[in-house]
Amino acid sequence: MKAAVLTAFGSPLSVESVPDPTLGTGEVIVDVVAASVLPYAAEVFSGERRYPLPLPVTPGTGAVGRVRAVGPDATRLAIGDWVLCDPTLRSRDHALTPDIALQGLIARGEGGRRLLAHLGDGSFAEQVLVPTENVFPLGPIDPAEAGRWAALSVCSVPYGGLLAAGLQAGETVLVSGATGNFGSAGVAVALAMGAGCVVAPGRDREVLADLARRFGPRVRTVSLSGDEDADRERMTRAAGPVDVVLDLLSPAAGTKPVRAAAMTVREYGRVVLMGGVGMHGGDDLALPYPWLMRNSITVRGQWMYPREANVRLIELARSGLLDLGQFAVTEFALDDVGKAVAHAAEGSARFALTVVRP
Repeated sequence: MKAAVLTAFGSPLSVESVPDPTLGTGEVIVDVVAASVLPYAAEVFSGERRYPLPLPVTPGTGAVGRVRAVGPDATRLAIGDWVLCDPTLRSRDHALTPDIALQGLIARGEGGRRLLAHLGDGSFAEQVLVPTENVFPLGPIDPAEAGRWAALSVCSVPYGGLLAAGLQAGETVLVSGATGNFGSAGVAVALAMGAGCVVAPGRDREVLADLARRFGPRVRTVSLSGDEDADRERMTRAAGPVDVVLDLLSPAAGTKPVRAAAMTVREYGRVVLMGGVGMHGGDDLALPYPWLMRNSITVRGQWMYPREANVRLIELARSGLLDLGQFAVTEFALDDVGKAVAHAAEGSARFALTVVRP
């Protein structure tokens, strides 16, 4: 089969003929129809993000495709089924604290590296080998719409954060980083889950206006100035008491906007941290101990999402509550994967999806 291969950080991806994946028990082979390209993929492949990714590797995180072959322990999947492939690899030999890696992207610790040694090759290929538990039926779809269904891989990240927050219908959510790729998807997902109001702060007024136009009065946009105290006041005034703050800011954002957003949350409120602040060095986030304690604030980190989130997210899309039609999709052939990576880096950050179609 053909696959895109990264042989060294800083080198361009090369499309090569590689061996077809070999099926084992507990695994599924999927013919890749659409694989989304992360906006920061170029930073990973150049080495700028310093991700621990063993090379050589076929990149690509998640895919929409059709089942080619299933192992003997698969009881529901059938050859030809349209499926969503989740790139979140979890070891099976420790239920409480499994080792985790993201297929085709990053390993966490020695256990994560061992996972990638076996299942590291991602979805920029004609076929991908995926653990059975990472393959989720989509039901019938229009093949021409496979790229749009790949938007679920973007929506799943903020969905995991909102599940971790225990978001309830009617609550007010503040999405920190709402003008970015994952943040704007988080606005859509929060509304699909029944949020009564979503506060969307940011500095790009054009993007804020677009969010207001797309979603109407349930979204309250806030233009940020960079002054932490003033911005906190603006966000608090936008919608009254905030029940949940979801942080999805990029590593370049710094700690001030994260802290300003987090401290808008009401007494007994919840803050979920999913962004990249501090990952490239610099100051760490400092939240006041007395404020946390006296207001009974819950703060938790969340990396990715639980397995069942994939099923629930597919159902939200199937029901129409989550409108994947919001995403503008640009598609590239596998031979043009380098152009796809460049396009993802240069394109619009919100409701825009770059897809490789092998």
